[in-house]
Amino acid sequence: MKDDVWKRDEIASPCVKLCVVHPEARICVGCLRTIDEISQWSRLSHEERAVVMTELPARAPLLAKRRGGRMARLGR
Repeated sequence: MKDDVWKRDEIASPCVKLCVVHPEARICVGCLRTIDEISQWSRLSHEERAVVMTELPARAPLLAKRRGGRMARLGR
């Protein structure tokens, strides 16, 4: 049986199954998409998905790394 039927010519979801929304940036810390982009992904056109995918790398700096414990207390 061939799997050609199941192959789709579409941009796959960037989901990495680390689904946590950053409280301030309001984007998923795993895939960097907004809640709206995540919920609408299956209905987006190829072009709309491509636009979202090109915007994702620029969102990474919005997620400041949280530091806790001793290093945060010492201000390092």
